[in-house]
Amino acid sequence: MKQESTVQNTPPASPPPSPPPSPAVQHPRDDGDPQALWIFGYGSLVWRPDFAYNDSRVGFVRGYSRRFWQGDTFHRGSDKMPGRVVTLLEDREGCTWGVAYQVQGEQVSEALKYLNVREAVLGGYDTKEVTFYPQDTPDQPLKALAYVATPQNPGYLGPAPEEAIATQILACRGFSGHNLEYLLRLADFMQLCGPQAQDEHLAAIVDAVGTMLPCFCPTEQALALV
Repeated sequence: MKQESTVQNTPPASPPPSPPPSPAVQHPRDDGDPQALWIFGYGSLVWRPDFAYNDSRVGFVRGYSRRFWQGDTFHRGSDKMPGRVVTLLEDREGCTWGVAYQVQGEQVSEALKYLNVREAVLGGYDTKEVTFYPQDTPDQPLKALAYVATPQNPGYLGPAPEEAIATQILACRGFSGHNLEYLLRLADFMQLCGPQAQDEHLAAIVDAVGTMLPCFCPTEQALALV
């Protein structure tokens, strides 16, 4: 996701008309550095960004809620058994916690190239600009790029009861590991953010998994999943 002009000493007598500018993808930049870009992660990016960055900050975005409504047939599931991963749902009262990563210079193109494959090609996510509020300095918000799965992508699963989502998570595994690991790592991250970081949807799915897990498989197999 993510011209070189030639200087002439003598201009032509009749210069041709300038071509219209090529459309370009606009990415939110850090106001303090035109070469910097902030990327907001609210799913697996909070514990495994896998790209080089200069700075990272824990914080939140307003106006969105996190939902396990996106199907995953690569990272946490398969074509026959899609896993469940998170996306952002527009919600005026919502607040979603995550991590913003700052990339600069050559890191920008490398990070966007990597995330285009990981999130867009394999995950079905589109990009969206969001306002990120750092936990330590919420009065100094930042513009950030977020990857959001919308209902228009073919992998979108949409809402379901928490028990149904928990059952699906317990049954699925992909190239990046078991779907249960994804859920529990995200829950661990939310605990580290403190009591102000609330996610009732996530907590309900974790509770449902806790209730089902002993019946779903023997204790030894359950421990092996995480």
